[in-house]
Amino acid sequence: MPSVLMVVTAADSITLADGSAHPTGFWAEEVAASHRILREGGVDVRLATPGGSPAPVDPISLDQRGGVGEAEATAFRTYLDTIADELRAPLALADVVTGDYDAVYLPGGHGPMTDLATDADLARILTEADARGLTVAALCHGPAGLLAGVREDGSFLFTGRRLTVFTDEEERQGGLGDATPWWVETRLRELGATVASGPAWSSTVVVDGNLITGQNPQSSVDTARTVLAALSKSE
Repeated sequence: MPSVLMVVTAADSITLADGSAHPTGFWAEEVAASHRILREGGVDVRLATPGGSPAPVDPISLDQRGGVGEAEATAFRTYLDTIADELRAPLALADVVTGDYDAVYLPGGHGPMTDLATDADLARILTEADARGLTVAALCHGPAGLLAGVREDGSFLFTGRRLTVFTDEEERQGGLGDATPWWVETRLRELGATVASGPAWSSTVVVDGNLITGQNPQSSVDTARTVLAALSKSE
């Protein structure tokens, strides 16, 4: 059975550009839909966070503030309830043995901008996973976690790689807007990643070798399905 390490934020707030705190966490659809698709595809999914701290859901991702209808929110809550124990007590990134997994999967929410983007344990996992040719997947703001992939010589692991991410345009339209403390797409471009965006709010998935990225919450199902397809080819 293939095994996927799903790396989830443990941050429940993000400091905005004006210095104020804003509630955050993982985006419900991105964890719920991705986990469901992978599990239904016969994949063993293990959750991990920095320090093994509980993974909080972004409250905005479960109501109209996040553009989520009542029926969708109910479905996401219902699924998240089935993995509630794992969300409360995930693995600690420091304890992860990368070779135990076939893929690393980073869902988003604004939380990864707070903790995963600079996490040294995630840097180790990403470096080891890429060196082994394991599938590395990131969704929406999950590519903020890819920013942790800095080698010992200071170079960025994903320079020159083709990927997508929650775009600066989408951040302005339906994200934090001008309150965002920094722009994930811009930062990735500055470090030399080749960002290949689809239209705003479209389901867009980009594959570059072992790197699979999805642009936004609308890309959750297609990203997980693309990871499943990659895992089936590697068996």
